[in-house]
Formats: sequence, structure tokens, C-alpha cells
Amino acid sequence: MTNNLGEIAGLATAICWTVTAMSFQFASRRIGSVSVNLIRMVFAFIFYLIYSKVFLGHWLPFDASAKAWIYLSISGLIGFVIGDYFLFKSYELVSSKISMLIMTTAPAFAALLGWLMIREPFTWMNFLGMFLVLLGVSIVILKKDKESGKRQMRYPLKGILFAFGGAVGQGVGSVFSKIGMADYDPFASSQIRVITGLIGFTLMITFMKHWKNLFIGLSDRKASKALVIGSFFGPFLGVSLGMVAFRYTSLGIASTLMATVPVFILLPSHIILKEKLTINEVIGAIVAVAGIAVFFLKF
Repeated sequence: MTNNLGEIAGLATAICWTVTAMSFQFASRRIGSVSVNLIRMVFAFIFYLIYSKVFLGHWLPFDASAKAWIYLSISGLIGFVIGDYFLFKSYELVSSKISMLIMTTAPAFAALLGWLMIREPFTWMNFLGMFLVLLGVSIVILKKDKESGKRQMRYPLKGILFAFGGAVGQGVGSVFSKIGMADYDPFASSQIRVITGLIGFTLMITFMKHWKNLFIGLSDRKASKALVIGSFFGPFLGVSLGMVAFRYTSLGIASTLMATVPVFILLPSHIILKEKLTINEVIGAIVAVAGIAVFFLKF
């Protein structure tokens, strides 16, 4: 099992993100995405404090190098604050299963950034994989108008754009995470990202003057319950397992396994959230995940 630790962690990450996506969709529609983002950061920070003290012997990751703090903080700023702000806004307009499908484009954005920044190779297989991912997304979000014959959006354009913004944020953030973590503890690395996210969303709510909405949201018991569940499986367990996957297996394998969320989320969203399940969504999710697998194939 030790030899497959990275692969197991990658698959477990997808399951965690399935739970957290549905939880935060529910909470975001009740109290708003900005409030959800800050509250989940607070919960996650508490979880990390307990973990660090029990398993690492200290409350905060002050043993991390300056390089780790810099790169992981940048990752937290881009991935959590910017990326997740867009992602959670998309939850308010489209369902989490659609947002998670669009998030399969995140590894492609990460690879493109690697090619632009540090000249990592970008092969024809990468282009083929990217095409399949976009094809899978298109199958779900586009429909043919019966009268004009033209392609139209099935969902609000604003929600789709927010979801793509989340994918860009996660893709860019993952590059900085891998650089910053190196051989450092994955959970402690994630704690640094959460600290940055907590600071970022605190400043955001202050500038947007949303503190009143935040306290009103805290009084919503159903939303609070969903927030606790989502915070545990998302920014605490899910993100940390993702860091474990990046550390113990290749970026390609980890990204492919973590990108299976659109497949995992289909049935639970239908059963728990009572959302309609269509054949387009099933086919699109499978094609998109297959595209991620092709994207990272090496010959």
C-alpha cells in the first residue's frame, strides 16, 4: 500500500472534494459565497491547529523555510482567495456538479503555466487531452437551439465564467504548491495556504463591508452544519490529501485521479440535492476525465 500512497491519496482527494462541493453549494446559496469562504477558512484553521499540535508538536509551521512560506502563501492567495472566490460564486449560479466539471480544466492551466514559466514540455498529447477536456465540458454546458440551430448555453454565462476562473486559480495555485512544499510536511504546507486564505478573505470581507452578512450567516444552523462538513473534507482533509498525492506520485497521475470529482458527484447530487441527472452530464464527465488521463500520458 505504501507504494501506492500517492494514488490512494489522489482518489481520496476526489471523494473529499465531492463532499465539500455539495456542502458548500448548499451553504453558499443560503448565506453567500464570501461568507462561506471566510467561515470555512476559520474552521479549517482550527482543524490544522489541532492536527499540528497533536502530530507535529507545534501549533504553527514556523519550522518551514522562507521559500516554503513564500511559494505556499502565493499558492494560498491564488488558489484559495482568488480561485475559490470565483468557484464559490459559481455555486450560487450553477450546480456544484457543473462547476466541478469545469474544474477539470485546472490541470491544463497548470501545465500551460509550467510551459510558459519554466519551459516544461507541452506535447501533442497534451493538446489532445486538452481538446477532450473541453469537449466533455462543451457536451454538458452547450445545447443546440431547435429554431436557429446555433449552440447556446444551458446555464448562466456568468456562472460558467466564474467556474473557469476557479479552474485557473486552482491550476496556478497547484504549481506554486508543488514548488513550495518540496519535502516539507503536506499538512503543514496546507496550513500555510489556509493562513494566507484566512487573511485574504478577512481583508476581502472588510473592504466589501460584509461583516453583518457574515454574522447573520453564522446564525443559520443548516448552513453552519454544511460548513463544518465542507471545511473538514475540503480545505483540511481534501487539500492535505492532495498535497500527499503530489508528493508521492507524479503530477499527472495525481491530477487525473483528483479530476474524477465530476464522475463521483453525479449520483450524490441527484440523490441528496435532488438535481436532475442527464445523459449529457454523464457522457461529458467521462470524456473530460478521459481527457485529463490522456493529457498526462507519456510516450
